Amino acid sequence: MGRIHGHSGEGAWTLVLTRRAHSDQRLRYDAHVKGDRFEGELPIADLTTADHAAVEEWDIHLSDGETELRAGRRLDDIRGKKKIFVYPEQHTGNIGVRPYYTVKDNLSLECRTGGAA
Repeated sequence: MGRIHGHSGEGAWTLVLTRRAHSDQRLRYDAHVKGDRFEGELPIADLTTADHAAVEEWDIHLSDGETELRAGRRLDDIRGKKKIFVYPEQHTGNIGVRPYYTVKDNLSLECRTGGAA
């Protein structure tokens, strides 16, 4: 869940995950938007792939079909979130998945074979 800065409204929004090493591979999930707030969820098992590398990264966007917004833009004064915030890891099979902030303070998912991300 989060807030959409600079956009508001309702309609058909989608949570889009793009596999960074294979940008043609995208996963899409319904996102519920009301005003400037959104909410979406995904089964982490969907992040497992047959050709999974030891570390995979998935970038997160919110899209209404015309506009694609990168998750994690600043709505606070905190910079350098990558070194500040650590989120818990979830497991699916032999894959550990955890959200993390990139060096640009965008939100992504890191998947590691064997867990311990």
